[in-house]
Amino acid sequence: MIRITMFSSAETVPGQGVGSAYRELINLLTARFKDKFQVRINSLAPADISHYHTIDFWFYLNTFLPGRGRRVGYVHFLPETLEGSINLHWPVKNIFYWYVMAFYKRMDHIVVVNPTFIDKLVALGVKREKVTYIPNFVTKTQFHPLPDEQKVALRKQFDIDQDAFVVLGVGQIQERKGIWDFIAMAKDNPDWTFVWVGGFSFGSITAGYDELKKVLANPPANLKFPGIVDRAVINGYYNAADVFLLPSYTELFPISALEAFSTGTPTVLRDLDLYRAIIDGYYLAGSDREAMQAQLTALHDQPELREELSKQALAASKRYSADYVADIWEKFYTEQASLKNKG
Repeated sequence: MIRITMFSSAETVPGQGVGSAYRELINLLTARFKDKFQVRINSLAPADISHYHTIDFWFYLNTFLPGRGRRVGYVHFLPETLEGSINLHWPVKNIFYWYVMAFYKRMDHIVVVNPTFIDKLVALGVKREKVTYIPNFVTKTQFHPLPDEQKVALRKQFDIDQDAFVVLGVGQIQERKGIWDFIAMAKDNPDWTFVWVGGFSFGSITAGYDELKKVLANPPANLKFPGIVDRAVINGYYNAADVFLLPSYTELFPISALEAFSTGTPTVLRDLDLYRAIIDGYYLAGSDREAMQAQLTALHDQPELREELSKQALAASKRYSADYVADIWEKFYTEQASLKNKG
């Protein structure tokens, strides 16, 4: 049996996609490979593989301890993707960005969730042969379409008018997520209902925190901020929505887009190169606020377009399903364990 230790603090901060991706992987391994993989959490017991999901300093220190086996890093962000997420003053920012790369370079192997970041890691000094792309995924047991009668009940539960055209956003409230464009579109479309599920996971160091707090305290009448909610509840929000909109300026592989796909929710994203590499053809894209507005208007005016995009979303969910990714992770961990044994 291969001993795998997962090192992560992602679930201590609610509302992060990193925590969602981590939980999906833990559930996958324990459900499907309990006879092949022995999974421990934050344990210093000897392991064949130590998989680091977050870059806590004590995790970095324990990479120097004996018994860690193959050290695998999970890259959910690069220094550049932190811009617009948190506010750090120089020189703290420079030191932190240096630490991020020092952590990644400490690993024996790295997993990225988007293939476009392989070249960027190589440019930052990571050897190409040490990097593997494995996509994020979500499970159908947690994110799935619901029957129409349940959608009616959900709208009542969430205090959403049954006849409203509902645009949903999911993610941390921060400038990188394009939250200001989301707020502006809510103001521009007073007859529609906009809902953003998420909160300030990084607290007061969140980029734009002071100004965004003012909006949350007094939002437009058609804009709802229910805050950070349990993942089981988020499935309801996707099903209650007509469209999922994520206007982020940069991402790696947003778990929220996969959740929307899995529920069959038509999806509109900002037009980013990194999306084209992984989910091209399954969503509508807009290069700026005006273009995203045009896509939303088209979906509002054309029910048949919503139906077609819903089918595309469900097709994407099959491509990034647990069934598909399970085989990839099994092969990856088996190979890493064999390299540890050779060493």
